[in-house]
Amino acid sequence: MSAATSLLGPASPDAGLYAEVTRLARQTPDLLDDMIVLYSAVGLALFAAVMVAAWWLARGAGDATMARALAAPVVVVAVYGVNTMLKGAVHEIRPCRAIPGSFTLEKCPSAGDWSFPSNHAAIAFAAGAALWAVNRWLGAAGTVAAVLMAASRVWVGVHYPHDVAVGAIVGLALAAPLTVAVGKASPIVRRARGGRLRFLLSARPPTAGASQGRSSLEHT
Repeated sequence: MSAATSLLGPASPDAGLYAEVTRLARQTPDLLDDMIVLYSAVGLALFAAVMVAAWWLARGAGDATMARALAAPVVVVAVYGVNTMLKGAVHEIRPCRAIPGSFTLEKCPSAGDWSFPSNHAAIAFAAGAALWAVNRWLGAAGTVAAVLMAASRVWVGVHYPHDVAVGAIVGLALAAPLTVAVGKASPIVRRARGGRLRFLLSARPPTAGASQGRSSLEHT
């Protein structure tokens, strides 16, 4: 398949919607546009910060919750890898390159940086799904942030709406079952909480009674 060919064809079915969104962006005050551009560019770092917060809160939660908190970044990286392979298979040209005269708020990615599915949307929604399994409040905040991230990628002109929609589906469909499955690693976390890593995994040190109980078991 040549670099100028897309499995979705030269014209996207939602090119009209893309044009309407970017037209609205053109008419929006510069301050709002600048905020959206900034979030679109660096907003994924916020998800990393929230995953750190999820780990911190999990220190006072159960073993399965801690296992999911620790695995959240790994799950997100795995989703990113799968989504990147999909992008390489589909070869959809960015709308800012495929549609003459497209308005963009940020520089259009170079040729060969494919559009479908959106990596930003896949990563954001994968993070949101992983956070739900650790803390509902963080999960809710992460989901709202993921929706805003997906919308921002269309707003700045670098993705079609279907790019971010499918990216969101990929992120949710892969991250949700992976995160739930990671909860089965709770015995590993339980043992680690009783060892040298307990200060990273527990909010409080083990009680004297618990320590004596473990000592008795070790000598039976």
